[in-house]
Amino acid sequence: MSNSFKEISASCNTRECDSGIEMVIEPRDRDLGGFSVRRLLPTAKRKMVGPWIFFDHMGPARFAPGEGINVRPHPHINLATVTYLFSGEILHRDSLGSLQPIRPGDINLMVAGRGIVHSERERPEVTASEHELHGLQLWLALPEDDEEREPAFYHYASEQIPKVDVEGVPVRVIMGSAYGLTSPVETYADTLYVEAHLQPGQSLTLPDSQERAVYLAEGEACAAGETLAEHSLAILKPGANITIEAKKDSRIALIGGEPLGKRFIEWNFVSSQKERIEQAKADWSARRFPLIPGDDQEWIRYP
Repeated sequence: MSNSFKEISASCNTRECDSGIEMVIEPRDRDLGGFSVRRLLPTAKRKMVGPWIFFDHMGPARFAPGEGINVRPHPHINLATVTYLFSGEILHRDSLGSLQPIRPGDINLMVAGRGIVHSERERPEVTASEHELHGLQLWLALPEDDEEREPAFYHYASEQIPKVDVEGVPVRVIMGSAYGLTSPVETYADTLYVEAHLQPGQSLTLPDSQERAVYLAEGEACAAGETLAEHSLAILKPGANITIEAKKDSRIALIGGEPLGKRFIEWNFVSSQKERIEQAKADWSARRFPLIPGDDQEWIRYP
């Protein structure tokens, strides 16, 4: 999704902990016109977790016929977007000529590199009926040597994502390696992204990483002696042995990986160099970014 504001950091409640959890971030919902988005990263107190610099939870939203997601063309640089849906569908288009519906369980990885433009809309047959949308959209910062790489688009169907039962808990390894599995999804730094669904009373020991955080997308759970409310993001202390236990039917997402150093972020742009963001802003305002084949009549202006 395109960020609606120039300043991107979320206004969140945070609290520090004395356990294996370093900090808990609780988002504030943002209403985008009948569609709720919760932003967890970046915040004033925590900008990144490993290479992950942006974390949005979309919905769940229910749309009447004729309504739905309609995000006009907008640009990105020096990052990669990762879209994962629990329900619904988004139609992805980009300036490379990609045209790809994203469905539940799929992974949509768009590498902006030196610059890309994309839109997120819906197929007419989806919009025509009442429908739902629910999912996560995250951004990865790219290592400095990869920030200006050629843009690329990768789509992985749900059946390509490795899955395993860990003591009865269904787990999907979306990016990186965990629980003896390695995802085929392209990475540019040490990256971890795992999704799991726990029934009440079930527990799961979380894999380690240089930095990591667990998000409770649905339900209620306990980890390291801390009760985690629905929609909270717990930043985990490095090296801590953390087991999460579900108090209710719960869906979690674990993110992590290696820290990449300071990044500047403004609107839809991320870079290790502030002047690169200024150049991208000027290029977008002057319409110097590439156009999207079949979707080149509209665009989102820099706010």
